[in-house]
Amino acid sequence: MAGLQHDRDIDLGYAAAELSEKKLDSDDGHVESETASHELDGIHDGLEFPTEEEKATLRRVPDAVPWGAYLIAFIELCERFSYYGSTVVFTNFIQQPLPKGSHTGAGGKDGQSGALGMGQQASTGLTTFNTFWVYVVPLFGAYVADTRLGRFKTICYAVAIALFGHVLLIISAVPGVIEKSHGSLACFVIAIIILGLGTGSFKPNISPLVAEQYQRTKMFVRTERSGERVLCDPSLTAARIYMYFYLFINIGALVGQIGMTYAEKYVGFYLAYTLPTAMFAITPFVLYFGRNKYRRSPPTGSVLGQSIRIWRQAMKGRWTANPVKLFKNMTAADFWEGAKPSNFVKGERPSWVTFDDQWVDEVKRGFKACTVFCWYPIYWLTYNQLNNNLTSQAATMSTHGLPNDILSNLDPLALIIFIPIVDRIVYPALRRAGIKFTPIKRIAWGFWAGAAAMVWSAVVQHYIYKTNPCGYSASTCVDADNNALVSPLNVWIQTGSYVLLAFSEIFASITGLEYAFTKAPKNMRSLVMSVFLFMSAISSAIGEAFVPLSTDPLLVWNYGVVGVMSAVSGVIFWFQFRHLDAQDDELDNLAEGHFEEKR
Repeated sequence: MAGLQHDRDIDLGYAAAELSEKKLDSDDGHVESETASHELDGIHDGLEFPTEEEKATLRRVPDAVPWGAYLIAFIELCERFSYYGSTVVFTNFIQQPLPKGSHTGAGGKDGQSGALGMGQQASTGLTTFNTFWVYVVPLFGAYVADTRLGRFKTICYAVAIALFGHVLLIISAVPGVIEKSHGSLACFVIAIIILGLGTGSFKPNISPLVAEQYQRTKMFVRTERSGERVLCDPSLTAARIYMYFYLFINIGALVGQIGMTYAEKYVGFYLAYTLPTAMFAITPFVLYFGRNKYRRSPPTGSVLGQSIRIWRQAMKGRWTANPVKLFKNMTAADFWEGAKPSNFVKGERPSWVTFDDQWVDEVKRGFKACTVFCWYPIYWLTYNQLNNNLTSQAATMSTHGLPNDILSNLDPLALIIFIPIVDRIVYPALRRAGIKFTPIKRIAWGFWAGAAAMVWSAVVQHYIYKTNPCGYSASTCVDADNNALVSPLNVWIQTGSYVLLAFSEIFASITGLEYAFTKAPKNMRSLVMSVFLFMSAISSAIGEAFVPLSTDPLLVWNYGVVGVMSAVSGVIFWFQFRHLDAQDDELDNLAEGHFEEKR
């Protein structure tokens, strides 16, 4: 049935393209959108569609999540198990020295695992570079998918590249190599570059692919068992898909991180890199099993170039040296009207105009989404503390036999607990109460929750300095036998930081994935998703400037400055984009435009 539906979609696509081609060649140069009725599209058949009054009065609910989305989410679970299971031990691998007499880096019950012994600043710098690289590559992966291979094939190639990177990680940590720090470091750096190339190409394509398994784009009325008539909203369905997609991500991350921290502590780094590789090796089989069952989008040519041309056309006559006037011109309500084919003078339509007015509206919506993402680098500064500084902070407290990097698993654990609660209880309760917790509101609250997490971390760091035997040299405090001296504070007081960061992810990170998918033109979804992911790369680049603060005695300032930046950014973000809340339904329900690649 899936194959028959796929063939039908292709036939409908060819018919639409043929109709559009005829319209492109019309005498008046006007490009119209084909808004054929839904009765025969095979997706919305037999559904009851709402009146304007029902849109305003009926309670909105998400539709059921298709099984194909869960299968793709499982692929992401395996990939996140492998990625987070490996990266969770990066800080100790780089920062801490090889334990005396060890050939694997394992510290044992009361010892500290380590390998390269390069210190906290080096570990922060390299892990920050890794994050930067992993989130720069999505721009390349999205371009390849949208213009050349399509999302599914790009994912397959990305998996093969990432597997090779994982193998190199194992080699960097095997006995005989790990003892030679320079050779191990060289192999490790090459491994994270190759792994980042695979992971970065995987991420911007798996996220749109999971939501594309749900095909309905129009709101429809459904009668519940209780007799209540409700409105099934595709945007809420996309939000639910990404909530559970993120749940699968964190199940993989949690199991991978917990398992690998103990593998590192009691066996060695080579096992902590081997087990994630074995888990990731499952994904090619799952991809092959579902190869004919997934709903796929074919490559559509260089839509990025066309989008830039549209923007340049819209900018004609608006350039000025006055920055205030330029900003007003670029944010004018009619900014995009000059790029619509219907507004070209008869006979003067450029040959590159192979789209209709509706596609310009979709590009406009995509640009708005990318503008919203511009504030995310500040938010990711708070989240990135998970990857390095909070792990290092744990090592300066009493862990009572726990690996210092085990506490970071409180973040995915909190997400696994709270995502279903938020999706099934909190969000429906808000909708029943008539409170529209729109994407812009959720993102702003994500910024503020991240800021609260940094306040918690700063307070904990202050008391670490106050109670550590070496005071403001807590991270390097050792006794005469070179055994670490730590604060008597229990490491579990970090819990508040991780739980608050988890809530910030529910509000900001999950909503960002949803926003990138729902606001992007259909043939630009990987591209817009890559822009969202690229914000993490920018954040990592900014984070490099904070490396000098990632050492004693400045760590309180590190958390404090990042927290203040996130809180202030959340306020500015809300005032800048709150007008988009009123336009949310309008943006989600734009008529689908037609774009044809110029051959």
